[in-house]
Amino acid sequence: MEEKQIDLAKSVYELCKEYPELSEILESIGFNDITKPGMLATMGRFMTIPKGAIAKKIDLYFIIKKLKENGFKVE
Repeated sequence: MEEKQIDLAKSVYELCKEYPELSEILESIGFNDITKPGMLATMGRFMTIPKGAIAKKIDLYFIIKKLKENGFKVE
């Protein structure tokens, strides 16, 4: 099985293009705007997971833990 790697320096848009299931995972963590039409294509192009964590006041370590639980390796 190929390892799913998350590079926190990449935009949310790039990561969700690579791993479509990621948008649902991020939404369940608290990034509720990510699944709104057009939001990923606009905000997601310059938003990274760490920037989003700050904006949404979500602990980055919590996000990383959830990504790992869903089979992702976080860089």
